[in-house]
Amino acid sequence: MGAILIITFPIFALIGVGYGAVRMGLFASSDMKVLGKYVLNIALPALLFNAVASRELGDVLNLGYILVFAFGGLLTIGVAFAWFTLQDTGPARRAIATMGAACPNSGFVGYPVMLLVFPDLAGVVLALNMVVENFLLIPLCLMLLEASRDRQGKSLMRIAGQIILNVLRRPMVIGLMLGLVVMLTDLPVPQMVTRLMDVLAASSSALALFVIGGSLVGLPVIGQRSLAVQIMAAKLLLHPGLTTIVLVCLPLTGLPILSGDMATAVILSTAMPMFGIYTLLAQDYGHEGIASLALLGATVGAFFTLSALLAVLT
Repeated sequence: MGAILIITFPIFALIGVGYGAVRMGLFASSDMKVLGKYVLNIALPALLFNAVASRELGDVLNLGYILVFAFGGLLTIGVAFAWFTLQDTGPARRAIATMGAACPNSGFVGYPVMLLVFPDLAGVVLALNMVVENFLLIPLCLMLLEASRDRQGKSLMRIAGQIILNVLRRPMVIGLMLGLVVMLTDLPVPQMVTRLMDVLAASSSALALFVIGGSLVGLPVIGQRSLAVQIMAAKLLLHPGLTTIVLVCLPLTGLPILSGDMATAVILSTAMPMFGIYTLLAQDYGHEGIASLALLGATVGAFFTLSALLAVLT
């Protein structure tokens, strides 16, 4: 148990430090938005560029990992959507609940965890997660959200095209793509550029956790508690559980087998709490209370579920 706490304690202690710093007035809530933008738009793109540009194609394009992570997410979306439909949950709340169940926080929480558990694989795992999340899971959930509102004559294909275009404009995706270009073309990267990217990437882990903690202060936690608890349980238990089933069953179909550290990493990746902008997306639909409750509960609950998973898997 002591070895597990060595991994999980620094992660959630940093989240607690961020929460305490804002709660005591050392930082304002608005400061978290600025710091978060730095992590999202500068530090993580630099990290992804370095993680991809410095690797071989076979290391980055791990088909087994991509398939398990993608099918685990798709299965979670399907099961969560069906479950919330059976409960007569409204279209917008159902879409928000489904998104919360299937979209983990790979950048702000997942990467720091991987950095402690698998330091040599952390960057690659983040890159693989970003590919699946940004080009499959998040766009699909955003389409469910858009389908819940009056589209004012816009076709679903047009909405999907706009969502994909917005994805391609994200700095993290741009950093990932630039890294792929360097890797595929074998372009030489000046050492001074590599060092700059290293310094920027190194600033992402602790700052990301600090921002997560600070962002939890002042969340509008008035909402339907039962639905929030279900979202939290779906994210922390259902998503990694279904991913484990995919991991075991996928090789039976003749597809690539995923084993070893990467198999552990894919399960841990899906056990992270939902991504940080979850409440912002829900706010646009008037359900930020439910999303905030679920995010707060999942962030606190992840300390226990991740500790349990690490005890079993490592």
